[in-house]
Amino acid sequence: MQHYKIIMTGGGSAGHVTPNLALIPRLKSLGYEVKYIGSKDGIEKEIIKNSGIPYYSISSGKLRRYFDIKNFSDPFKVIKGIFEAIEIMKREKPDVVFSKGGFVSVPVVIAAHFNKIPVVAHESDMTPGLANKLSAPYCTKLCLTFPESLDQVKKEKGVLTGTPIREELFRGNSKKALEFCNLTGDKPILLVIGGSLGSKFINDNLRAELEEILKTYDVIHICGKDNIDKKLESKKGYRQYEFLSEELPDLLKASDIVLSRAGANVIYELLALKKPNLLIPLSKKSSRGDQILNASSFERSGYSMVIQEEDIEKGILPQKIKELYENRKKYIEHMEKSPVKNAVENITRIIVENTKNK
Repeated sequence: MQHYKIIMTGGGSAGHVTPNLALIPRLKSLGYEVKYIGSKDGIEKEIIKNSGIPYYSISSGKLRRYFDIKNFSDPFKVIKGIFEAIEIMKREKPDVVFSKGGFVSVPVVIAAHFNKIPVVAHESDMTPGLANKLSAPYCTKLCLTFPESLDQVKKEKGVLTGTPIREELFRGNSKKALEFCNLTGDKPILLVIGGSLGSKFINDNLRAELEEILKTYDVIHICGKDNIDKKLESKKGYRQYEFLSEELPDLLKASDIVLSRAGANVIYELLALKKPNLLIPLSKKSSRGDQILNASSFERSGYSMVIQEEDIEKGILPQKIKELYENRKKYIEHMEKSPVKNAVENITRIIVENTKNK
């Protein structure tokens, strides 16, 4: 077997890291040695180190579309990060770089370009994020999740692959989930996910309606770091966790319906697992609107029920959850007919095709 070296990058949220984890076992089976470049204190550092992958930290400034005093200093952090990444490239001499986006990826992609190393990037959302927009000129190929995205990138660079799903998500065990959460399984289970950093909006609205929801469902709530509500810790039928990784496949398997944000990674995981879901996309007030587009695409395909933040008022959430549960079979049928398959093979094929000196 031939031996190759790949450097992966991406960070800022778990959504910029977990698709990389989905690709690593397949890449290793094809003879790739995997190393990772991320930020000094981002969420990606802990996730990657726990996976046993060698990790390099670089300086990275946040890229913002809005005014912030740090906009004046962060470009210098990006420049510093480029020089640090160039040093790593010279030392490691990778055959290819894979970028999942997020602000830490920009210096890495530029450094790879300067070292004449091919770069394969992946965009999860329908419209490319700012990091991928800045990186695009330096990329060899840009893998896309939604067919609608092909029109937004250069024809020779864009390729439709879908988004990679971690193999372990398909190996969940309902019994283990019930034991872990200390639930009986007598009621249907609602799993609530607010994204890797949690969602104050979802947390607050769910907890405001919790009494009503718990009459019918047991609720497993992944609420994000520092978002545990101590007053609800002994609430019957309600379990809250900051962040779960190892247990997540079991919780997904046990859940009957899911309430979630509409980041591309999580909604494609729900599609792959055929989980009826109610999506509350991040509003345009606090995002560039990519989750609204993602949710709209899934709603049109019949995979998801969607409610916008501004449409939520008292009583709406329990009503929509009830509606979703009653119509769950219809959503499962639509998901079963989906032409979208796991993208691991598609993306690894593009990586292999663009590996230097193959």
